[in-house]
Amino acid sequence: MKRVSCTPRDEWQSRVERVGVVYHTVDGRPYWDESAYYSLTMPEVLALEAATNELQRLCLEAGQHIIDRNRFKEFGLSEATARAIRKAWDDEPPAIYGRFDLAYDGVNPAKLLEYNADTPTALVEAAVAQWYWLQDTAPHCDQWNSIHERLVAKWKELKAYVAEPLYFAHTNTADGEDLMTVTYLRDTASEGGIGTKGIEIEQIGFDFDSTLFRDVEGADMRSIFKLYPWEWLVDEEFGEQLFASLDGGVQWIEPIWKMLWSNKALLPVLWELFPNHPNLLPAYFDRPSTLTSYARKPMFSREGANITLVRDGQQIAATDGHYADEPCIYQALAPLAEFEGRFPVLGSWVIDGESAGMGIRESDGPITGNLSRFIPHRIDS
Repeated sequence: MKRVSCTPRDEWQSRVERVGVVYHTVDGRPYWDESAYYSLTMPEVLALEAATNELQRLCLEAGQHIIDRNRFKEFGLSEATARAIRKAWDDEPPAIYGRFDLAYDGVNPAKLLEYNADTPTALVEAAVAQWYWLQDTAPHCDQWNSIHERLVAKWKELKAYVAEPLYFAHTNTADGEDLMTVTYLRDTASEGGIGTKGIEIEQIGFDFDSTLFRDVEGADMRSIFKLYPWEWLVDEEFGEQLFASLDGGVQWIEPIWKMLWSNKALLPVLWELFPNHPNLLPAYFDRPSTLTSYARKPMFSREGANITLVRDGQQIAATDGHYADEPCIYQALAPLAEFEGRFPVLGSWVIDGESAGMGIRESDGPITGNLSRFIPHRIDS
């Protein structure tokens, strides 16, 4: 793997806007950055694909273990949430996608940093924008990217099982990223033959008699994709109604059991079950005295918030955020690749439980945050 500088396309802003990346510039700096790309070899891609499928397998085993051993309290989950997770795990409702964040330097095996299994973003960039970049700049090359095709195939499979319209719910963020992510997913569902309808989370109502959620026109919502974290949903004012809707047959995508994988408490459980696995980093609920180089991560933190990095007992980096008072886990520092002060993290996408492609986020420091740049990639040999 290597980082290659290159010249951005003419009018690159309008090009990426046309495919949905309207949030390409943040505070005057490119978030979508095509002044460079990452070049990988086919053996590297095959190794990353195998690692992704292996991590998915480990997570499935870990999920069953957590449920069988009733370890929900370690994840900060209530008994009502635990009951809903158990039921959803057994019922196997539709699960569409997730993104493993991996540390990889092209030499050592990829290491899992965390699993964004519930509300992963950077999807439009990975599935669409970097593919069009490749067609414009190096059509003779390939890219590790079958995300779009796999999404459409999954929706086609689900058409017989979801009620229509399938609602796509999101919050109205200022940068438009959530809206465009949901819009893209709606497009893939439509391509798969499913009728869809968009709605903002704040517009959803609840009918106490039918225990169903309703849209702004009063129509029942029986299938809902939500780009909104489950840990936020269960704490909302309508949390009790949410559980009633699950019992009443409302289909939520992603399913509530994804709370087990999007929670960083998954990391010490994985290490406990699969110690010394080549794709895992040592991780613990309580830091052992022998662990002197580590990342301290709140269980529910997002976008790199409230992360502290310590090397040989000395703090080397930290971020602020809204998760400072939450329980944390401790994960051994990963051997991040570094290219002249730039640190890439590989987002390896899983669609319908199988590896589907990659997007790369690059930071000027060792913590990936919401302002870290998206850099396209290609396969050169």
